Formats: sequence, C-alpha cells, structure tokens
Amino acid sequence: MADKWLVGVDLGGTTTKLAFISLYGEIVHKWEIPTDTSDNGKNIIVDIAKSIDHHLDELGETKGKLKGIGMGAPGPVDMSSGIIYEAVNLGWEKNTPLKDLLEVETGLPCVIDNDANCAALGEMWKGAGNGAKDIVAVTLGTGVGGGVITNGDIVHGSRGAAGEIGHITVMPVGGFRCNCGKTGCLETVASATGVVRLAVKALEESEEQSVLRSELEANGTISAKEIFDAAREGDALAVSTVDQLSFYLGLAVANLGNALNPDKIVLGGGVSKAGEVLLTPVNKYFKSFAFPTVSASTAISIATLGNDAGVIGAAWLVKNKLD
Repeated sequence: MADKWLVGVDLGGTTTKLAFISLYGEIVHKWEIPTDTSDNGKNIIVDIAKSIDHHLDELGETKGKLKGIGMGAPGPVDMSSGIIYEAVNLGWEKNTPLKDLLEVETGLPCVIDNDANCAALGEMWKGAGNGAKDIVAVTLGTGVGGGVITNGDIVHGSRGAAGEIGHITVMPVGGFRCNCGKTGCLETVASATGVVRLAVKALEESEEQSVLRSELEANGTISAKEIFDAAREGDALAVSTVDQLSFYLGLAVANLGNALNPDKIVLGGGVSKAGEVLLTPVNKYFKSFAFPTVSASTAISIATLGNDAGVIGAAWLVKNKLD
C-alpha cells in the first residue's frame, strides 16, 4: 500500500494540471493538458481519463498503482455527492455530477472539492502552512479564491460555498461590477485583472508621469506584473495602486482573521509572486484593522507551492477522505 500513488487534478478553465503523488505528498510525475470547454465542456472528463491512462502507460504502470483521484474544480462543490454548481467557465450546465462522471470514465474512486480549497489543503500539507491546523488561504489569480481550514480540515458551509473570499464586499459604495453580479467584491480590486483596473483608473484620473502610462500608450494594455515591478522601482502611481489593493486585501483578511483567528493567512496565486512589495503593505493594513489579539497571533505569509498547491491538495483529499 505504501507505494501506491494518489492522483491530483487541478481543473482550470484554460488548463488542467495533473500529477501522480506519493502517500507522503511528494510529486512523482506531473503534466498538464488544455481544458476543452467546447460543446458545453463534454470532452473534459474523457480527456482527463485518457491522459491518466496515457501517462501510466508511459511510466510502465497500471491502474492498480493508483489509490484514487482527487480533483479541485472551479466552483462550489457538494463534497458528499461530488456535484459542482455553476461551473460557468467550463461550459457546464448547472449542477454537474463530477464525481460520478469521473468514476465512470476512470474506474477509480474519486473525491471532489473546490479548487481554492485544494490549494489551501496543499499549502497546509506541504507548503507555507507548515503543519498549522488553522489556516486561511487566499488565491490571488485571474479571480480571487479562498479556502478556510479549521482544526486541519476544510470548512465547506451548507452548500460548499464557504471560503468565497473573493466575494467579500470591500467597496460598498462606488465599487466595480463583479462577474458574480454584485459590485465592490474583493475580486474586482485584488485579482490580477483588479490591480490592472485600479492602475488604469488612476492613470485616467491623473496627469502624473508613470512608466505605466508609457506602457499603456505603447501596448494598449498593462499587466499586473508590470505594476508590481514599477512599484518595486518606486514609480509613484504604481506604489499608490499597490497600496490601494493592499488596503482592500488587508481589510478583508483582517475581518477573516477577526472571525477565525487562524495561525496563518497564506497568500497564493499569480499575484502573490509580487512577494514583499505586496506582503509589506498588506501586513500594515491587516495590523491596523485586526483585533489586537488576532494581529499578534496570526501571521501572513506568501504561499510556497506555486502551481503545485492544487494538485497536492487534491491528492490530500484521496489520502484523507476516501478511507
């Protein structure tokens, strides 16, 4: 049994990451495939099953080597039934029985959770969580996701939507419209697209010179990375944009901290690659908004697993939830 592999799958709207992982959480073999969202996503599950078979063949192994499949999926998931709700960016109609479909196609036991929850579990098991049992993980990517872990397990809520940190309202007045239909969500200002939105608005409203203005005029667009790079170099408009993002993010995580008092708040996703230029101002605002006991006992850190967090967390599900 000790040499069995866990399969971790991180299902994304553009790319699906897969890995064979040991029972100790070490990646044995990893790869990715494009996510085919055409025809209402009808090929997605078949593609995953075929890809697992193909990579087993390449490695000279059989299905008997695999203990089961864990999957992180982008949307609220009912863990007991394995149904995913409202996976609009996959082309699926509402309420897709993901667990049943995957088990039929692969012949392996499967367990499904939300993708941000899996990233949180991955960081707890092998990453920045470092053995802590009470963690809030915030994934700052194209959108903003989150996972809340208390006493070593994910909090799901009554319909799998706990930890929707991206939809905490941080701009109750004059906020930007969010994909969820609300306005003023954290996701609209703290995601990769959100920080660009803040910078473009600042450029429109001021005459201030900035390398970002030159970039926008030359290319018609700017990226989150360019904003953080400019802030690191001391560009005033970029610094003020990052400060604005950090204010909203610091406010949101302070409120989460006050409600949950976790050991750690872990910032992951592409935006977190900015490192200290983001972490320092977020910490400042967190401390100014957090209850003093929370401020003293909860540490904010950058995630360490990068793109592997989701597959490692999905494998954790196989190890801990299938038995």
